[in-house]
Amino acid sequence: MDRKLLKEIVQEQARELKSFSLGIEREKLDQVLKVMPLPHVVAITGLRRCGKSTLMQQVIQQAFEGKVYYLDFEDERLLDFQVDDFNLLYEIFLELFGERRVFAFDEIQVIPKWETYVRRMYKSGYKFIISGSSADLLSSELSTKLTGRHVAIELLPFSFQEYLAMTQNKTERSEPRLTKERGLLKKAFNQFCAQGGIPEYLQYKNPLIIRSIYENVLYKDVIVRYDIKAIKAIRELSLWLLSNPGGLISYTKLKNSLHLGSLNTIKNYIHFLENAYLIFTIGKYSFSTADQTVSAKKAYVIDTGMMEIIGFQFSNNTGKYLENIVFLALRRRMYPQGTIYYYKTKDDFEVDFCVRKGKKVTHLIQVAEHLNQEKTREREIRALVQAMDELKLSESFIITLNDTETIHVDKKVIHCLSIVDWLLTFETR
Repeated sequence: MDRKLLKEIVQEQARELKSFSLGIEREKLDQVLKVMPLPHVVAITGLRRCGKSTLMQQVIQQAFEGKVYYLDFEDERLLDFQVDDFNLLYEIFLELFGERRVFAFDEIQVIPKWETYVRRMYKSGYKFIISGSSADLLSSELSTKLTGRHVAIELLPFSFQEYLAMTQNKTERSEPRLTKERGLLKKAFNQFCAQGGIPEYLQYKNPLIIRSIYENVLYKDVIVRYDIKAIKAIRELSLWLLSNPGGLISYTKLKNSLHLGSLNTIKNYIHFLENAYLIFTIGKYSFSTADQTVSAKKAYVIDTGMMEIIGFQFSNNTGKYLENIVFLALRRRMYPQGTIYYYKTKDDFEVDFCVRKGKKVTHLIQVAEHLNQEKTREREIRALVQAMDELKLSESFIITLNDTETIHVDKKVIHCLSIVDWLLTFETR
């Protein structure tokens, strides 16, 4: 790569960082700061423009007072940058800033064989903070290329707590809450449902921002990266998944409706979309590994704002939004320490979420908009009671829009909580 151009880019990005807004403090910041003393490569991944760069800059300022070598590889002028150019980049860093021991690279996955340079410099005692928009950066790529030398951090769009901070909601979140406080929190949650947690969209409220992010992810991180030729099919598949959060995925029906040749193609496409952080999939919890493997999966969306703007519109979205928000809260809090499933009882009653830590199931959670209809109430309680029997649990949860009560069935307890109360307690534990 041309040395003069690369130097100009480094200098320009360094100037931009001086005026970079650090925004609100991300909840993941403490987790990242705790691993900074380790020699390991710290890898932050997540959806494009979900705040990875901001989190990285917050870490750089607090842990290193800004004294790191930084480069964002998403700059289109770096299209010709190859792995051999890292040596040239290091020379420029030394020339401009002198000796530093920490590298911070944004969206590094766009550079082929980047890991060879990182591995070599890591062995020489340098520290790396890297970010990327590919889940593989945390799994297969890092696990094989930097085995035992990395710490993985996954960043999702804003939680409800972060949304309240972003929107400067001054509501007291202590118990007991006054009527006014409860009303303001419900209003904020309704807005959070529709707007989601992508920082840039929350700042400007322009739907074109969400559409731009979606198109960039679909094109750059899926279609181009995996050289997909059936562009119409993967677009339709993506739209279907964004419109049906919590729905069981039928590979056969999707294959037929999208006119694709094999079930493996559908499975691969879904994996690509998940790897790009547009969706997440969960399987059925079972004591049988074979049963887990063959059972249908369910999909959830990275952000409810994206569901609202990109997905098909429904007459009543509330239940879908609630379930998706509960999933994201579980993922944000439990991953990777816990694994999230759905559960089917022996009588085929379904529980929305079953969380396992190690070898033990720790949480059973149903999500229902309301419990004011007797049929709904009986269905949700019946499924949980049978699941608790089978999994030998004494407690479970029902998350609703507004209901709050404690339900006792024999010696079992079902905690029924409003979504606002649950989020404000669960996300801060």
